[in-house]
Amino acid sequence: MRELTYYVAVSLDGYIAGPHGEFDTFLAQGDHMEPIWARYRGTAPTDLAEAVGFSVADGPFDTVLMGWNTYAVGLPDHHLANPYRHLRQIVFSQAHEAPAGSEGVHFTDADPVETVRALKREDGKGIWLCGGGALAATLADEIDRLALKVNPVLLGAGIPLFAERAYAPRSWRPTSTQTFESGVTFAEYVRA
Repeated sequence: MRELTYYVAVSLDGYIAGPHGEFDTFLAQGDHMEPIWARYRGTAPTDLAEAVGFSVADGPFDTVLMGWNTYAVGLPDHHLANPYRHLRQIVFSQAHEAPAGSEGVHFTDADPVETVRALKREDGKGIWLCGGGALAATLADEIDRLALKVNPVLLGAGIPLFAERAYAPRSWRPTSTQTFESGVTFAEYVRA
């Protein structure tokens, strides 16, 4: 069965973006980039990866899931309506329609939990939950792995790793932790 991995950058105080969705304080350069990319190849927008010379082939995922706000980061200023052309892209939204140029991106108002359960039954590689915090909270019981790029910054407020939700505590078992000179700590966990 395929696994769902929540792979995301996060601040020391648990935010994946600032109060207005900004994430520019997360380190995009440093000694952490190549080793993490080697493990999670294909997790950058297609055009960006190609521009910096990172191959998107042979990564651990063939599907990426996003909430609307995560998807909309590339709109309209960045013109990334089809950001991960090398992956099957699913965007969950109740209120938004597909923008121009988004061919290849599947927009749905379907139940995320049922969608993930159906995806897990399919053949293929892993499923990447790219964001955001509200979608992660909805899918908390379906997440099999956490892969966290913990950045040495405090945001103080913003979009939490998991939005508030009434659910029982869940335990995770660490599988690896690596700290880099850049200050980024890369921590991976599986459901205990």
